[in-house]
Amino acid sequence: MIVENLETLLEGEVTTDEKDIDFHSRDTSLFRVKPEVVVFPKNSSDISKLVEYASSHPGVSLTARAGGTDMAGGPLGESIVMSFTKHINYFSMDSQKLEADVEPGVYYHDFEKETDKYDIELPTYPASKSICALGGMVMNNSGGEKTLRYGQTRKYVKSMKMILADGNEYEIKKLSKEELEEKKKQNNLEGQIYVKLHALLDKNYDLIQSQKPQVSKNSAGYYLWDVYNKETEEFDLTQLFAGSQGTLGILTTAKLRLVKKKPYKRLIVLFFKDWKHLPEVVNKLLPIEPEGLETFDDATLKLGLRFMPEVAKRVGESFIRFALRFIPEVLIGLKMLGLPKLVVLVQLSQDTQEGLENKTKEVLSVLKGSKVWIRVATDEKDAEKYWVMRRESFKLLREHSTGKTAASLIEDFCVKPEYIPEFLPKAIKLLAKNGIKANITGHAGSGNLHIIPLIDLKKKGVIEKLPQIADEFYNLVSEYKGSITAEHNDGILRTPYLGKMFSPEMLELFREVKNIFDPKNIFNPGKKVGGTIEYMRAHISKE
Repeated sequence: MIVENLETLLEGEVTTDEKDIDFHSRDTSLFRVKPEVVVFPKNSSDISKLVEYASSHPGVSLTARAGGTDMAGGPLGESIVMSFTKHINYFSMDSQKLEADVEPGVYYHDFEKETDKYDIELPTYPASKSICALGGMVMNNSGGEKTLRYGQTRKYVKSMKMILADGNEYEIKKLSKEELEEKKKQNNLEGQIYVKLHALLDKNYDLIQSQKPQVSKNSAGYYLWDVYNKETEEFDLTQLFAGSQGTLGILTTAKLRLVKKKPYKRLIVLFFKDWKHLPEVVNKLLPIEPEGLETFDDATLKLGLRFMPEVAKRVGESFIRFALRFIPEVLIGLKMLGLPKLVVLVQLSQDTQEGLENKTKEVLSVLKGSKVWIRVATDEKDAEKYWVMRRESFKLLREHSTGKTAASLIEDFCVKPEYIPEFLPKAIKLLAKNGIKANITGHAGSGNLHIIPLIDLKKKGVIEKLPQIADEFYNLVSEYKGSITAEHNDGILRTPYLGKMFSPEMLELFREVKNIFDPKNIFNPGKKVGGTIEYMRAHISKE
């Protein structure tokens, strides 16, 4: 009946085809959640009608999906999944104003082809930039290899259009005190939201500010601390919606700020015998303001070497030619008497060649006496082999882990960089205690690392044990006052563990915010608010 109703209601396609249902039952997380129906909305009018339909039919909910590259189960739902990449994928760009209007279904790689023509970019792209879409980047508050210099996606949202629980589309942007007061006078849902939310944030201002995670990157919870500024009295709902995972309304368009690319680039590669010297090196490099400080461990390096023909193909070179590029690394390995324990990629980008040369000299100068082996990449091809290993590690693991799953269980945490040498051995010991090996990659400059455990999900008792492993791991993150998700967001995976980061009072504020926007719980239920360990465990896929 739901299919027949929606087919008469919408311009876009409605399907219960087995292949479509199966495809939309998965992202890149551990989970499989089967929707009742998949809809490919044609336009914002279709989305409005879907919201109205869900509001008038108890038990019906809406989960928005863009590229489906989420690692936490964010775009998975049991009722209606709205898939945006087929139709809602238009974008326009003003290269002079350095801004773009994008619909959520725009693939980043398509967007990048256009921005590249003008040497501009949205610099917050994740490692999955070849397959992700902009709706997911905005609604997860994504970050990536350039976040050290440029920050996360939230920072680049100038305004957005959202369809809220009444089915109407509203423009959301930063408001002055006077503009906020005018909004509060409106006799509609938007007006009610501003009244209730302003009162909530004003009353609990000190609590909210005290709960702001003290790390450089975070996507956990609702970003309440950046919505209302009590000193300036500005009010900016874009900072709440960005990172909200479609739990408060449905994004239809985002106006994004872009930046000019710096044309002169160089990669400096650092090889470490262990992790203990990482904070010292990071502290020396941060004042120099590199564009990125990325890292991967020896397990990831071995993976890249093992599947070198495949890596060579992705770089666009023959295997022999590509293999010859590793002669300098072989020589460094001989000096180190073995493979490095970790590799750090220091990305420099400057406006002039002279600036790049000076920056390079500065890096080499501050690293004198540090216990690292240093290599300056000779050209872009030379540098690309490292970036492919860094960006493609999770995909390589997924494709080649015979008998085990590259499980996105505890794959995105952030602690201050100075804690990494103390934190990481404890984390690895915790995993080893449970018979789990892991690959480690991430963002050394911010202390945001990705641990990808290899787990045999078909082994008896393993799935039942996973929530306990996550619980112990997030206790460790909490001990070091970190974030349980720096850039991948909560989803099914981490919503049950938000109490590791936030007080009961703050969790109650999250619930109140959800209720202000979505009293009938139609928008992506079980994410940010209402998620349980039981639901998480029940939807882990063994396949």
